[in-house]
Amino acid sequence: MNYKFIKQLAQQYEIVLGSKSPRRVTLLKETGINFSQIISHLEEKQQLNESPFDFAQRLAQDKAMWVAKQVKDKQLVIGCDTIVILGNQVLGKPVDKEDAFKTLSTLIGKQHIVCTALALASKGKILAYGYELTNVFFKKASEEQLRNYIITGEPQDKAGAYGIQGMGGFLVDRIEGNLDNVIGLPRQLLNNLAKEVIEESKINN
Repeated sequence: MNYKFIKQLAQQYEIVLGSKSPRRVTLLKETGINFSQIISHLEEKQQLNESPFDFAQRLAQDKAMWVAKQVKDKQLVIGCDTIVILGNQVLGKPVDKEDAFKTLSTLIGKQHIVCTALALASKGKILAYGYELTNVFFKKASEEQLRNYIITGEPQDKAGAYGIQGMGGFLVDRIEGNLDNVIGLPRQLLNNLAKEVIEESKINN
């Protein structure tokens, strides 16, 4: 994929990735654009009666807006949020090793959904947003395997307590959907959102 609209957007704006994730940095670099990085500082807490998908979308927009307030008008911010959903329960980043073990024990042998939401913001407003879903199917794993994985430290900063692109790949039987969505930056969705922004700017100009 040539990411045509992402590249066009990067010619109109200075792109800012509003995330500290090195995995997202790698995925965005692979589109061939130049960008800077500013980390948002927001509490990631699900609101009462808020659906998982609404939660992810709100956080992506909040992060994009938080960073957009720190940058110039000619810059455009990409806000991102990735959550893991089992049933209707959001499984966030583990707070410690035991929490990571609890999360992984809940996921093994089951199917879950990874939802990554994106939001594009500039000049103090959201220009486009959306989310993508991928079904992930976990294998069975022993307690020893999970404990050994947790010792590596990889699960600690990841939603669902695993990294599919890293050592945590041994847990995954298969996926239905895009891998980059599970990693944290669905580039097809980003390309589509970039197209929305470009077409809207043509209408307004």
